[in-house]
Amino acid sequence: MATVLGCIADDFTGATDLAALLARSGLPVSLRIGVPAETEGVADAAAFEVVALKSRTVPVDDAIAQTRQAYAWLKKAGATRFFWKYCSTFDSTAEGNIGPVAEMLMAELGATQTIYCPAFPENGRSVFMGHLFVGEQLLSESPMRDHPLTPMRDSSLVRLLAPQVHKKVGLANRLVVAEGTEALQARLETLAAEGVMHVITDAVSDQDLETIAAATANLPLLTGGSAIAGKLPRLYLEQGVVEPSAARSSDSLPKGGQLVLSGSCSAMTRKQVAYYAGKSASLRLDPVALAGEGVGPTEAWLQRRSAEEPKLIFATAEPEEVRKAQEKLGFEKASQLVEQVLADLARQAFQSGVRRFVVAGGETSGAVIQALGIKRLEIGPEIAPGVPWTFAELEGERVALALKSGNFGGEAFFEDAFKLLEAA
Repeated sequence: MATVLGCIADDFTGATDLAALLARSGLPVSLRIGVPAETEGVADAAAFEVVALKSRTVPVDDAIAQTRQAYAWLKKAGATRFFWKYCSTFDSTAEGNIGPVAEMLMAELGATQTIYCPAFPENGRSVFMGHLFVGEQLLSESPMRDHPLTPMRDSSLVRLLAPQVHKKVGLANRLVVAEGTEALQARLETLAAEGVMHVITDAVSDQDLETIAAATANLPLLTGGSAIAGKLPRLYLEQGVVEPSAARSSDSLPKGGQLVLSGSCSAMTRKQVAYYAGKSASLRLDPVALAGEGVGPTEAWLQRRSAEEPKLIFATAEPEEVRKAQEKLGFEKASQLVEQVLADLARQAFQSGVRRFVVAGGETSGAVIQALGIKRLEIGPEIAPGVPWTFAELEGERVALALKSGNFGGEAFFEDAFKLLEAA
């Protein structure tokens, strides 16, 4: 089957989020980890292919290079329409990487305009008059203000995007979107005539996303969060560009032990860790202690636990604690140390019989997947909106992984995840 929509995500949890929403359609969705090798065949390509990169916080040139390689593979697989997926909280620095990657893809495709729609109303992310809200808070007043990697101190998407791109940035606001598909298309045409290539689209409801998707589905490139992409399969079916297909049947669910690994320090993950720590054997990682003592004590703790016992290992901490560790160790060293330790522990846990993993945090998820050597994931049932169980083959064993973006899911997410898998 030729690929209809080629998707590129800037982190692993974002990729699984996107794949989950596309999979709601029942159409085939494939999630590939990292840029597929040039020798990797496309004969088994799915209608919707998602390539998961780890490019959100790498240097701009590296992000562009990785994305260009992913684009080339997806084009080879048959994709003629593309989706650039980033976080619903627009996680980026002043330099990028959202805008520069979008401009590169536009140049490759010869696109003269694209939209930016990070809104995900189902998860409390909305855009109004160009400003991004997390629940009822402006992005700049939400806990994302103190994100350790991409602190978001401005809520205006126009102001955030403008320094990242070379062409004009404009807005299609909620008043236009509320008027419907034709009004939005007219607004886009007006902006195009004014030389505006990058258009922020307001969205505060699921109906807004339906309108935006209908107005822009034929553009060669769309960008945004997973929610807008989730509206595309139905439109493609109506247009006849993809044929109905039964969802792939799941193989037997993985058996074996369980482990939660958390590197995210988001407000919701802190609540989730606090909740699950009271229901499992838990160990907190201190970056400063790890730098001084090494990983030996942590590995010994894991070895003393049985594979089946509920376990939680976390570096999740309050913003002030994170800041102190970064001051002592340096920003990059503190982050990389935690990621590497959690990734190594995942590998050790697999060798000891763990087959079900929940991983919190995009960077942590990327490190864990790479450490396990997983290249492709099958999308399973959703635990929470945008967070599915995924399955992979590893050394002849079937493994289940839930890769959770920091702020997604409810307080009991970790517990709910394992209950869902056991009930399936």
